[in-house]
Amino acid sequence: MARLVVVAEKPSVAREIARVLRCTKKGEGYLEGDGYVVTWALGHLIGQVEPEELDEKFARWKTEDLPILPEDIPLKIIRGRKKQFDIIKKLINDKETESLICATDAGREGELIFRWIYAYAKCKKPFKRLWISSMTDEAIQKGLSELQDGSHYDGLYKSAKSRAWADWVVGMNATRAYTVRYGALLSIGRVQTPTLAFLVKRQREIDAFVPDDYYVITADFGDYKAEWRNPENGKNQTGDETLAKQVQSRVKGKTGVIQKAEKVQKSQNAPLLYDLTELQRDCNRAFGFTAKKTLQIAQDLYEKRKLITYPRTDSRFLTADVAKKIRSTLSRVQIPDLNPAIAGVLGQEKLNFSRIVNDKRVTDHHAIIPTGTRVDFSRLSADEQKVYDRIARRLVATLMPPWVYDETTIETMVQSAEAQDVFTCRGRMTVDAGWKALYASEKEKGAVVLPDVKVGDERKASKVTVKKNATKPPAQYTEATLLSAMEHAGRQIEDETLREQMKDCGLGTPATRAAIIERILTTGYAKREKKSIVATQKGMQLISILPEQITSAVMTGKWEAALAHMASGESTQSDERFDESIAAFVRFLVQDAVTSKHDVTFEREYKKGGKTTAKKAPPASLGTCPLCGQGTVHENTKAFYCSRWKDGCKLTMWKNALTSKGGPLLTAKLVTLLLEKGEVVGSTGKIYFDAQKSVTFDRNNT
Repeated sequence: MARLVVVAEKPSVAREIARVLRCTKKGEGYLEGDGYVVTWALGHLIGQVEPEELDEKFARWKTEDLPILPEDIPLKIIRGRKKQFDIIKKLINDKETESLICATDAGREGELIFRWIYAYAKCKKPFKRLWISSMTDEAIQKGLSELQDGSHYDGLYKSAKSRAWADWVVGMNATRAYTVRYGALLSIGRVQTPTLAFLVKRQREIDAFVPDDYYVITADFGDYKAEWRNPENGKNQTGDETLAKQVQSRVKGKTGVIQKAEKVQKSQNAPLLYDLTELQRDCNRAFGFTAKKTLQIAQDLYEKRKLITYPRTDSRFLTADVAKKIRSTLSRVQIPDLNPAIAGVLGQEKLNFSRIVNDKRVTDHHAIIPTGTRVDFSRLSADEQKVYDRIARRLVATLMPPWVYDETTIETMVQSAEAQDVFTCRGRMTVDAGWKALYASEKEKGAVVLPDVKVGDERKASKVTVKKNATKPPAQYTEATLLSAMEHAGRQIEDETLREQMKDCGLGTPATRAAIIERILTTGYAKREKKSIVATQKGMQLISILPEQITSAVMTGKWEAALAHMASGESTQSDERFDESIAAFVRFLVQDAVTSKHDVTFEREYKKGGKTTAKKAPPASLGTCPLCGQGTVHENTKAFYCSRWKDGCKLTMWKNALTSKGGPLLTAKLVTLLLEKGEVVGSTGKIYFDAQKSVTFDRNNT
């Protein structure tokens, strides 16, 4: 009897498909019934071989063996997965099997999982593709009735295969080349390394940042407060303390006249629906969830709970046919806090989809929305409640009226013999909360209510204060802002023409970005500090020795664009040309590592008891100790010190010793120059050693 074999990516998905197909008979590693057999992979069952499996000579890492550029990387069964692979192989090659259905996740990685199993099993049976965006019975049934021939997705497979080949040859060769050159395990990847470069660049900006003092002058006019506006630049501050004190003196107690009282009504629509990256960003901001955690919760809500549509999407829009079912979907969503708003939306005669429906902006999958599966909300875990509520709330918000508010500006001029000083304040008052009512508990900036005043009204400046502030360095990346940087990597390119070409190119895909961040953390290139992700010394050292071509988002962005075009069938270059460009890049990286002359020493790592442990190399000398004249100056995480500290030398230069005086954070480069020349003069002042050989900073008075 002829049968059809369905290959799913995970057991949980296979069980749902099997239930819809009425496959109730259990076998080892599959479910059967009604002419169908449903089996499953366990994620990847097949992977690419390691270099030493290509040739045993590659077991030893040697520069002369690089680059390793196999035309086609052989495949192998992943360790621990042989049993399930053998089950699938037997089923799909069985003489009773007429054809197959590829039911792995509908995306590039899912396509690769099935095709590698199909190829390694040497299967020749025809197959069709199941492409679904949710795990409801209705979606599965619809997908089964609209199966496409497997060849329809050949572009997607070629893209996935080329991406896997590129990741292997770039990562394998670069990691080996730079590890051998520097004697430390240095993991390098075409996506993870440019992502790390974002963190390193930000850390360098913070380290080099020199704070400047500035002064804000605030006048209390009784029923409102306003800040002085600098006539030179229009800003509400000055860097001149003397001027700030003069303004305070001449304005205090004087009567001001309102010269501008403007009220403008504005409106703002709700944000668009979630794609995965936006969901991860929002959950990081709202709940502190990591990208990895948000993805796992969303995946469970999709696979196990069947409450949301496919989460690994890069679209924030719906197709017209999906929009037709939104009213029915929302009628079945039950979230206590959201139910009144849902009722209000359903009470509208016609739902406004103008902003969220765009068939051209949906590629593989539409935006993440609820499926309408009924659930007892209280039975979800606390984290599942948060993510599900967020997704449902966003859909409801997009169907609600815009937020309407009045923005008020008041300018008050205080006349004196010396000057005409203008003070400005802005406020905002909600006229119609609209969709904002769904987020009423979240803090809103700028929500200051100002009095109703008229031009010509007078107010006395009863109190005038001068507050001293200091400029702040750029903020460290959080997971939310790092995801944004990865998604919009093309926008950070300085070349205007290239930036325009790559404005939609990012690092990685929504499905892979969480894993990339976790990889950077596990390799020790970065660490979490509260909500921030901060580059470590190892990460900063790595970026310092690598050429810009691997640390910049430009090349990776171009590759991602080429892969996307390949997947859609719009590629202007063949797979062979893409592979040739990657091979040329790999040769360049290997040559750069061989000829690298960077004076950088990494902590050595070695295996002990199954664990990798860092072994510190002798610290690099920055110069002769200025205090004892016998030792050498070295660096640790917080300070610079003398190598003869055990013999009593007291030299200690804390890295933040000068920041309280408006000076820079001490870096190895600054200290090296200081030891060589005795002083370093910059735009803000001079660093030098005093008589006691303590590092000192004199700020310029200009």
